[in-house]
Amino acid sequence: MFFPAPAPKKTDEGSEAKLNELRHRRLATTLGLVLLALFLVLLVWLILLPSKPTFVLQDATVFAFNLSAANALTTTVQVTLAARNSNERIGIFYDSLEFYAAYRGEQITAPALLPPAYQGRKETAVWSPFLHGDAVPLAPEIGVALGQDLLAGTPMVNMVVRSKIRWKVGSFVSGAYHLYVNCAAFMNSGSRRSGRGGGEAAITYQFFVDCRVDV
Repeated sequence: MFFPAPAPKKTDEGSEAKLNELRHRRLATTLGLVLLALFLVLLVWLILLPSKPTFVLQDATVFAFNLSAANALTTTVQVTLAARNSNERIGIFYDSLEFYAAYRGEQITAPALLPPAYQGRKETAVWSPFLHGDAVPLAPEIGVALGQDLLAGTPMVNMVVRSKIRWKVGSFVSGAYHLYVNCAAFMNSGSRRSGRGGGEAAITYQFFVDCRVDV
């Protein structure tokens, strides 16, 4: 004998509907709180509006800067750069620090890698890496230009810094931004001293020039 299934009770349907409504409310509340938190972080970020760090090339001590007849350049130089975080409420994480020298857009030294660093509010950091390139081949036109600059006594070498930085506001830390710093160093500019840290062959050029900073 066939017995039809009993119809669902209205009370069960009502309980299920109330449970679904409660779930939807909880989900909407959670999403609302998340959006509110993101909005507050963005609002604080826009109010503070972090300023990019400033870099100053202080000096460069040249131990070797020799161009061979085969357009191969050997370079050994120690540079001193100072970075200033001018923000009053924002710190800066440097996740990586890479220094190298370039001439007319061509990299002439191997990159010097420094460990990650944190720069607090209104703090100044100073780095003095050694940059070295051993018989780095140059393009023919670059070699000719460098030879002419050396004869004229006016070679300009660019000291370059690359990094990935993050901003810190309270406990909030932003995503990573690419930092590119370019410092023009005219080897005949500024005061010039011999023998600092490298014997009579070493020449120190003092610059104290502002660098171009892109974030």
